[in-house]
Amino acid sequence: MSTSRQSLSRRSFGRLAAGVAGAAGLGALGACASPRGKPSASTPLRIMAINHVWAQAIRRSTEEFEDRIGRRVSITMLTGDQLASSYNVKLNASGTDVDVMMVRALQEQLVFAHNGWLADLTDRVEQDRDFAWGDFQPAPRNASVTAGKVLSVPVVTERPTLYYRKDLVEDLGGPPRTLEALMDASLELTDRGKNFFGYVGRGQRNGAVSQWSSFLYSHGGDFLVDGRSAIATPQALAAYMFYGKLLAKAGPPGATNMNLEQAMPIFAQGKAAFYIDADAIYSSFLDPKISTVREKVGFAPFPAGPAGARPHNIPSWSLGISTFSRLRDESWEFIRWASSPRMVAAIQADGIPGARASAWNDPKTLAAFPPELAETMRLNAERGIGYDRPRVLQVSRARDIIGRPLVAGILGEPVEPVVRDANAEFADFLVRDNRHREN
Repeated sequence: MSTSRQSLSRRSFGRLAAGVAGAAGLGALGACASPRGKPSASTPLRIMAINHVWAQAIRRSTEEFEDRIGRRVSITMLTGDQLASSYNVKLNASGTDVDVMMVRALQEQLVFAHNGWLADLTDRVEQDRDFAWGDFQPAPRNASVTAGKVLSVPVVTERPTLYYRKDLVEDLGGPPRTLEALMDASLELTDRGKNFFGYVGRGQRNGAVSQWSSFLYSHGGDFLVDGRSAIATPQALAAYMFYGKLLAKAGPPGATNMNLEQAMPIFAQGKAAFYIDADAIYSSFLDPKISTVREKVGFAPFPAGPAGARPHNIPSWSLGISTFSRLRDESWEFIRWASSPRMVAAIQADGIPGARASAWNDPKTLAAFPPELAETMRLNAERGIGYDRPRVLQVSRARDIIGRPLVAGILGEPVEPVVRDANAEFADFLVRDNRHREN
């Protein structure tokens, strides 16, 4: 899931700016050759992954793949922080003990590409007809490309879903279909005296940006336009003010400290009418050990704003191949197998959303999801934009800057002057970020 979004360390970025971290730039990716010397047959194919339900599902099926290639597969599963730290250590040292890498294309791929850590997969995905690269949804497929090169293959996707209380919207004509209707219903249902809130959502400065992105797009805005900051446009300002008002007037106290882990339990415990967050967390609201609203929770597409309904549809996790791997062919065979139409359909049928259009068009793969949620996910995927944060090297720093006006709005402070200041800071950041890319 996109909720565990840790960026590379500041020390790593310092090395990056100094030109020490990576010997190869973007233009050299295709020319990177595998280190000489094929490992012995006893050397396992080493895969580093996030401890995620997708990785767990794949690990249960690896015996089938081992029989195919005649080589043992070793999967190391870590937390997000541990995985980022391990990549920093191993790949900065040009370590050959990593073959397949589970990466966040929107958080890490650009800097990994700059460092020369990811092998170019373009020829492999485009020339393999059976792999059917065109079967992947356009938004996550496009997010896999950096500087014209395919550097990863998406395996897990997510979109924002409007979770709502079915028992509370009956008199409102059903779940809100527009952001304006969401605002009105949230304000109407808020009862602070009873500790009940119309809306709950992420409000923490850095963490809220990814969910706010869909509000931004649906207001007609974006993070960047022609490579320049766009967070002070009228559309972006309107999105900032809308989101701030929604949480300030209809949200719980302390919203500016809330990320997924703090916001989700409020809805799960029946203390909020509406909640927008990743569709991948839906099972939490159906789990009797966690949720008191499992009989009352509904699922709806992201509401339309002035520019229509424009949610994000992102690859939360993808697979790439380490430039330093001595088992590149075997690594590609693993990716080819793990993201094949057959495996994607099987894993999605267990409730883990993939990136292939064929899986989303197969009723059997959607049977694991509640029907209302399956349709919600399908619509959001069709409408989706393939990123939920700016496409820059230093993603976490960019999110900190962009999140400042969100916090101001939630605290009820004037938003426009904070937007002006954040826009100037973001513009300066983009100049420095581009300089990093050139080093």
